[in-house]
Amino acid sequence: MKWIRLVSTVLCLMFLTNLTIDDGTQVLHAQQEIPSYAKWGSLAVRKTKERYPDAAIVDYLHIGKEYGTKISTEKFKLWLRQDGKEFGVFIDIQFETDSEKLLDIKFRETNR
Repeated sequence: MKWIRLVSTVLCLMFLTNLTIDDGTQVLHAQQEIPSYAKWGSLAVRKTKERYPDAAIVDYLHIGKEYGTKISTEKFKLWLRQDGKEFGVFIDIQFETDSEKLLDIKFRETNR
């Protein structure tokens, strides 16, 4: 079900950004805003692939950000499929709030 939601969202975004009339006039162009957590999400996916090289990532969720004066944390949950079973991995990425220097990445598996 999560996979269907993800695919539907992507298709909707593709449709909205490319809607044209028959004469080629563009009717609607949705602006694509890059979320502030995008670079951390890319890192979470890349590091998860390194840690679980034989698993397929089937879903992605940005849980949120914990703001700190010195250290902040971006939180993600990825759902993976490997050897016929599925499981979740929570990823916490800690970084310096001002400089955004990476400090630590923590992984925690879950069956939920």
